[in-house]
Amino acid sequence: MQGAVSCYTKALVLSENQADSAVLYRNRSACYLKLEEYSKAEADASKALDTDPGDVKARFRRAQAFQKLGRLDQAFLDAQRCAQLEPKNKAFQDLLRQLGAQIQQKSVQLNSTDARVQQMFTLLADGSAKDSDRQKAAQNLVVLSREDAGAEQIFRNDGVKLVQKLLQSKQEEIVLSALRTLVGLCTGHQSRTMAIVNELGMEHLCVVMGSGASTVSLAACHLLQVMFEALTEGMKKDIRGKDEAILPEPSKELRSMLRQLLEMMPASNVSGAGRDSAINLLVKQVPRKSLKNPDNSLTLWVIDQGLKKILEVAGTVAELSEGPPLTDNTHMSCSVLLNKLYSDLKSDSERENFNKLCEEYVHRPGLDAKLRAIQTVSVLLQGPSDVGNRTLEMSGMMDAVISLCASEDVTHQQVAVEALIHAAGKAKRASFITANGVALLKDLYKKSENDRIRVRALVGLCKLGSAGGTDFSMKQFAEGSTLKLAKQCRKWLCNESLPPTSRRWSVEGLAYLTFDADVKEDLVEDKNALQAMFELAKSEDKTVLFAVGSTLVNCTNSYDVEKPDPQMVELAKYAKQHVPEEHPKDALSYVEKRLVKLLEAGVVSALVCMVKQESPALTEACRECIARVFLALVERQEDRGTVVAQGGGKALIPLASDNTDIGKIKAAQALAKITITSNPEIAFPGERIYEVVRPLVSLLSLECTLLQNFEALMGLTNLAGISERLRQKIIKEKAVPKIEGYMFEDHDLVRASATECMCNLVLSTEVRRLFLATGNDRLKLLVLYSGEEDERLRKAAAGTLAMLTAEQPELCARIPGTVRTTHWLEIIKELLLSEITDLRHRAVVIVHNMMQAEKSLAETIMESEAMEILSVLAMGGEGTPEPVSKVAQNCLEKAVEYGIIMMSTCASGSS
Repeated sequence: MQGAVSCYTKALVLSENQADSAVLYRNRSACYLKLEEYSKAEADASKALDTDPGDVKARFRRAQAFQKLGRLDQAFLDAQRCAQLEPKNKAFQDLLRQLGAQIQQKSVQLNSTDARVQQMFTLLADGSAKDSDRQKAAQNLVVLSREDAGAEQIFRNDGVKLVQKLLQSKQEEIVLSALRTLVGLCTGHQSRTMAIVNELGMEHLCVVMGSGASTVSLAACHLLQVMFEALTEGMKKDIRGKDEAILPEPSKELRSMLRQLLEMMPASNVSGAGRDSAINLLVKQVPRKSLKNPDNSLTLWVIDQGLKKILEVAGTVAELSEGPPLTDNTHMSCSVLLNKLYSDLKSDSERENFNKLCEEYVHRPGLDAKLRAIQTVSVLLQGPSDVGNRTLEMSGMMDAVISLCASEDVTHQQVAVEALIHAAGKAKRASFITANGVALLKDLYKKSENDRIRVRALVGLCKLGSAGGTDFSMKQFAEGSTLKLAKQCRKWLCNESLPPTSRRWSVEGLAYLTFDADVKEDLVEDKNALQAMFELAKSEDKTVLFAVGSTLVNCTNSYDVEKPDPQMVELAKYAKQHVPEEHPKDALSYVEKRLVKLLEAGVVSALVCMVKQESPALTEACRECIARVFLALVERQEDRGTVVAQGGGKALIPLASDNTDIGKIKAAQALAKITITSNPEIAFPGERIYEVVRPLVSLLSLECTLLQNFEALMGLTNLAGISERLRQKIIKEKAVPKIEGYMFEDHDLVRASATECMCNLVLSTEVRRLFLATGNDRLKLLVLYSGEEDERLRKAAAGTLAMLTAEQPELCARIPGTVRTTHWLEIIKELLLSEITDLRHRAVVIVHNMMQAEKSLAETIMESEAMEILSVLAMGGEGTPEPVSKVAQNCLEKAVEYGIIMMSTCASGSS
């Protein structure tokens, strides 16, 4: 159908005649109706009617489109006009009756809804009503707002003004209900959203979001997110909103909303939770969703209007009295936002401007300014690290960091040590700090009386101690030092008397130290440390997510390791160059034991909680870590049930769509492994099973490994065997041509699994039609594969042939023409004589289908040795199952019916 749309579109470009164009628009409208693209169908039908208002087919198609779009009044008018032009047309009369009934039903529903809305309004406006009654009425209003009819009635009856009053209530439950009602009114509806933004005012909504109550702040953040989505989605359409009203571009409202969010950044009257919500909204709304979109004007506007405001938050030191309130997550959220903005820039001049604005902010005189500058550099190093490194290289900045480490002021020490830790991430900086900072960090760790400083100094040492990564031969410190550092980190981690922020830093230390296999082994043996780490992963402090993810990636060895070429290793040794070495405890047997211990400690529930976090700290890099760990956990078949039972299957679905490119592949492969060995209907209950299809199809790519291709095909085979709706989903994801491509793969397992998948897909009429199309070798391939040596491939090919010949009898006549001379008959005879019961069963079914289809085919088969084989099979006996024997008897009886063989022959054969 898409092909037809493409042809009509090309024809419209070439058409110079208005009447011809009208016919093309009318026909393309019919295609769009079948593709369920109703807005396009209505637009094309309208264009056809502009040329010829008497075109009854175009008017009928527009009526159908209007009906599907919910515009019943307009649909009724068009259907009525069609019935007037052709009174005897049954289709027109049927549509008219349907629309009449729908309009009546909608009217009744609206009247009923209107009464309920008015009842809620009366209760909420009554100041003397009980608080419990008003709360119940407010909750009922939320429920009504989620229905189209209810939302429309609330909006048309001045419900927004009532909701505005509710937002001023001192009862948190009432305010939450008001916000949720607004969510119902705005969801997917641009015109209502624009009206609500203008009536309530973005400033007022931001005040609500900036309030002290975290639940109210989150609810307001969700409302603003819904508003942004309604407005930005509307900008992509010619006709906008569920009511399809033609509206002006909402860019003015969007800019106004973004400006208010930027104003919230440095405001001292905004709560920490409210500020985090504002940052989160900017992260989601400003940068381009795809770099293929050339327009990054919104990012440039935000940098121009608000970068200094964001840097002011980034440079705020929470321990100082000055500056806006922060949460534990604010600095990390700023890092993510700054990184997103910088990554969205397209040219050197844009990046240079970003750098200069950051340098101007950092380069200010005074001790407090210097302290804020170092704090800002810390945030930049965690976000756009190139910018962070450049600001760190400014004159005197590194010296200031080192000198503040030696300060007697704990806050100064803390800010400087954190900057030192983040700076050590780059090899160039690590060598400088190793030479200048290690002694200082050791001194701070040993002599400081403040736990906050000691744990940070420890992390700095951990980071420098892990500079060699997984290379066992590259060690910065003496033998055993890394293990001592890790032991101290675990001790801090389990110390519940410490604040979560300090305990979080101990996980940062382990994230670096677990490059060492000895440290991994010690950590997985320490159940208390593991459980303490998992509890932190589930806590309010989101900044720990990446550290936990990195630690688990190291413990499970789920990072990518390139195996060096043996010849190159020998050459390197000969040239006395460095050769990376793997730690003995990173061998597969050790890794498997670590995985078992992590599962026993509850790693799956921690990962599931991490995926659910709504925070900028859950970056794509963090998601990739989680996907890597999940893939490692489902590597062993016996562990997959545990992962699914604890919610791992559900958590993997979003990881397969919202992730780095590598993360998507890892998550999709984990889904494939689960789908292969678990019942997909149990692993992914309800509608969730349909969300598994796309990730699996994404693995059918040349960029993926053959193992990933194979596992995806196996998973799709299981899904295709469940229901027609799942098969349709696989077809809709354009998987069939890819699966056919893998049927030609050189690797036996991949080729067989692709054929097995096709065997299940031919249960769909749409796929069977592909075999009926002229000029293709699909049928020939199945016949030839039925004669291959590979048992699995033969079973799959013969099974597909058996189903095709049963459902599409016209294919039977084509089988003799697929291969030279009577080679097809030899293949069938080999199948009939096979020692494998399944192959014999498939063969007798194919023969029976062919004989049923045409007498001439029956004659050809019965004139060959196949008749004797069928006679033996029909007798049954030891080694021949009853189903095979019964089908063979049916074949002989069909031959008798055709008069090809005599009854006596048949009887003697089966006696």
